[in-house]
Amino acid sequence: MQVTKNSGHQTVITTFETTPGMAHDLMDALQAAYAEVVSTFPGFISAALHINDAQTRIANYSQWEKREDYQAMLRSDEMRRRNREINGMCKNFEPVMYEVEGIY
Repeated sequence: MQVTKNSGHQTVITTFETTPGMAHDLMDALQAAYAEVVSTFPGFISAALHINDAQTRIANYSQWEKREDYQAMLRSDEMRRRNREINGMCKNFEPVMYEVEGIY
């Protein structure tokens, strides 16, 4: 994964709010989704998953060639099914698209 300014790539950061009892199940589901589905979509560059010490939040950072590639993945039947399952394991989750403005 390389973070560069003005790359033209789409960055998506998603945060998941969960409970310590569900955190590892959620992480397993997210890792399976990336390994089996997300990483196979055109335009996917890379992703990283992070969990906080309290096991109440998971953060996902992903890079895509362009916004439309990410949106096509989300609209696929398989990811719609998986996202319904993932939604049941967390209080909420929110994907947000970002542009890189600075690297230090």
